[in-house]
Amino acid sequence: MLTSAFIPEGTLLAFDFGTKRIGIAVGNNLLRRANPLTTINDEKTDTRFAKIEALLKEWQPSALVVGLPSNDDGTPHELTALCRRFANRLKGRFNLTTILVDERYTSLAASAQLNEEGIRGRQQKTLIDQYAAQQILQAYFDEPAAGIIV
Repeated sequence: MLTSAFIPEGTLLAFDFGTKRIGIAVGNNLLRRANPLTTINDEKTDTRFAKIEALLKEWQPSALVVGLPSNDDGTPHELTALCRRFANRLKGRFNLTTILVDERYTSLAASAQLNEEGIRGRQQKTLIDQYAAQQILQAYFDEPAAGIIV
């Protein structure tokens, strides 16, 4: 794996991978601003990848960014390997540059952002993952050298 010191031209999609939901955000290298897009709320792999494929056809991204979860001290935990597998599958299926970005504290930042927008408690459940994906993509735009190319 190589570290990334560049931002691919065009649109990027970012993923906050989870076993129950996948949050997705979109942004482009011109504005370097990420926006929440949608949440895939399905646990079936085939359904997830079909929905991702539809989003790729719609948005035509030049690269994909995937949040890599870890413990507070940076050590891997149970989702780390699953997330790496997900990133490898994205790259293999769609033949797009795929970049891993540290996602520590993105859910907390996403929750704080939703609180600021007046969305609290249970109301956040349907949005938190796409807002976390936004945090992941924005982190990459802000510091591309921190990304790791799969």
